[in-house]
Amino acid sequence: MRFLEKLEKLAKKNKSLVCLGLDSDIEKIPKNFQNNRNKPIQFLFNKSIIDRTFSYVCSYKFNVAFYYAIGLKGLQSLKLTIDYLKKNHPEIPVIVDAKIGDINNTNKAYAQFIFDYLGADGVTVNPYLGEESLRPFLVRKDKGIIVISKTSNPGAQELQNLPLEIKDDSLRKKMKEKIPLYQYIVYQVVYKWNKNKNCLLVVGATYPNELKEIRRMVGDQFWFLVPGIGAQGGDLEATVKAGLNRQGNGLIIHSSRAIIYDINPQKQVLKLKKEINKLISSYIIT
Repeated sequence: MRFLEKLEKLAKKNKSLVCLGLDSDIEKIPKNFQNNRNKPIQFLFNKSIIDRTFSYVCSYKFNVAFYYAIGLKGLQSLKLTIDYLKKNHPEIPVIVDAKIGDINNTNKAYAQFIFDYLGADGVTVNPYLGEESLRPFLVRKDKGIIVISKTSNPGAQELQNLPLEIKDDSLRKKMKEKIPLYQYIVYQVVYKWNKNKNCLLVVGATYPNELKEIRRMVGDQFWFLVPGIGAQGGDLEATVKAGLNRQGNGLIIHSSRAIIYDINPQKQVLKLKKEINKLISSYIIT
């Protein structure tokens, strides 16, 4: 099953647009897991979260940095967690958040690691090196290739909002003569890179005006991975209002720290799901 088909099917089944981030920082994992020093601590923690939340999410996302940070044990936990999901909840899309951006030959190796070894369904990628560099990902028709456009961090505007003069005649007909860099990336993805209909976009919840503009640019068909809700302070109502499509979906709303370290992660993820669904019922266009 293709990534977007899998995503849409589970979002409908679970009535959820929540993407839960299993960004398991070894320093923040509760002490009862830390006692298992000879075991893959992050996996044990992740498993406990999955077992309590799998029916409330549309996907799980793993930021690989938290697994790289402790070396081989971290990679073992990452592999064990994804294997656990594939075996017990194969309907749930798994996203590896690696923000990969390298030359074509190196990206081929990354694609093999993320898709063939880890078994992920989707990956975040960096567009800075251009479409040619991303082809090892883009040719994977069944995978979700989630291209960074507008990130959620405070310093995103330093480069992503730089005005860019458009000289490509085929694109100038579709846009203004000068647009910010993040919008140019959107157009490249939508009109040039998405030949296999497997692309998505990263658009941060902390920039609802930009999110609204990108939704206007791409229409209803594109899905956005939206980080920034929760610990980063993104406004949920503004996010849903700005990014929701007319089908009442199109958003993969990510939260991690605010949920997984809570004493009751099940309660928190259900709360977020209900808040999103309440907003959807208010803003959906029938």
